Amino acid sequence: MVNIAVLGYGTVGSGVVEVIQTNQEIVNKRAGQEVNIKYVLDLREFEGDPIQKILVHDYDTILNDKDVKVVVEVMGGVEPAHTFVKQALENGKSVCTSNKEMVAKYGAELIQIAEDNNVNFLYEASVGGGIPIIRPLTSSLTCDDITEVSGILNGTTNYILTKMRDEGAAFADVLREAQEKGYAERNPEADIEGYDACRKIAILTSLVCGQQVDYEDVHTEGITKITEKDFLYAKALKGSIKLLGTYQRMDGKAYVMVAPMIVSEKHPLYHVDGVFNAIFVHGNMLDDAMFYGRGAGKLPTASAVVSDVVDEVKHMGKNIMQIWEPGKLELGNFDEWKHKFLVRIQSADIDDVDMEDVKEAFGDVLYIKAPGVENETAFVTTPIEEGKFREAIQKFSGVLNTVRVGF
Repeated sequence: MVNIAVLGYGTVGSGVVEVIQTNQEIVNKRAGQEVNIKYVLDLREFEGDPIQKILVHDYDTILNDKDVKVVVEVMGGVEPAHTFVKQALENGKSVCTSNKEMVAKYGAELIQIAEDNNVNFLYEASVGGGIPIIRPLTSSLTCDDITEVSGILNGTTNYILTKMRDEGAAFADVLREAQEKGYAERNPEADIEGYDACRKIAILTSLVCGQQVDYEDVHTEGITKITEKDFLYAKALKGSIKLLGTYQRMDGKAYVMVAPMIVSEKHPLYHVDGVFNAIFVHGNMLDDAMFYGRGAGKLPTASAVVSDVVDEVKHMGKNIMQIWEPGKLELGNFDEWKHKFLVRIQSADIDDVDMEDVKEAFGDVLYIKAPGVENETAFVTTPIEEGKFREAIQKFSGVLNTVRVGF
């Protein structure tokens, strides 16, 4: 029998307990021995809940119990989670977590501490909830040269964008509805400004490149500027707008960003709607693959956490090698990354926009019309460097919005 402790009895923590108790026989069989929850750590009391009898309020109780071999961190936030995890690893306990903030900031450090102490630090649930993506990248695709990872990594924003597209609704109205349904937090900033997706693509890029990616270096844009009219133009281009976290390697340099993009109906990510997430991977041997599923939620996320518990029980006394070095990965110059852009300019008539000025700034462009949209001129540029586009667009007045056109 292997004893484990669960840090935090919130949504995911209670889900971990439920998954193990509901599928106890399956978990035991796949782990090779019984998995027993000895402690649950939380500051609150849970009178009437069977968990009350194993509830503790002092982390030292878990840390000093040599019978506890695996610690499940599902508290969230960077501190005290990081300190608790570090102490557990240094005391010879394996740790698994769903904490994307902590993994994005301290992943390389914690992996190294685990290796030094011959234990394991696993984090499958930190990206994509219940979607298996960490393990495929670290185990299944180890012979591939991965040159792209692009994903819809946040269910809240994907839900909002899907509703805006399908119902022609305004961003603020859909956000309010998402909050009422529990799909969006009361303070939705981390989701709608792209910060959540940023941490996740930083983790995936760190794994693919084998070095620490500082998420603060990742160019990040949210969805707050996207309007119903942007979707009409996307439809005219046979696409839809998705908030993507993207890593691409070009000319030996890693480029990473989070931003709304118009995705072609021919691309697999186009069909990912609602609260679902998906991660698209391209390798030189694999070619294209996509991992799809529920990117959040109590049981899907808990399922991924428990899969790490099983893996750690199976590897007691043996560290699972992971290539994620502490040295910081220097990203390619974002200003040199080339994209096509949809540009919308307010105008009573197309003649109000000087086509010669447009050509001088952007070269040949594709002018497009969207049914039902009046008093504006829109066009799509050819691929242009980010820095040059930013400089060129300053020359035009009345710019309503710009959206990258990719895939």
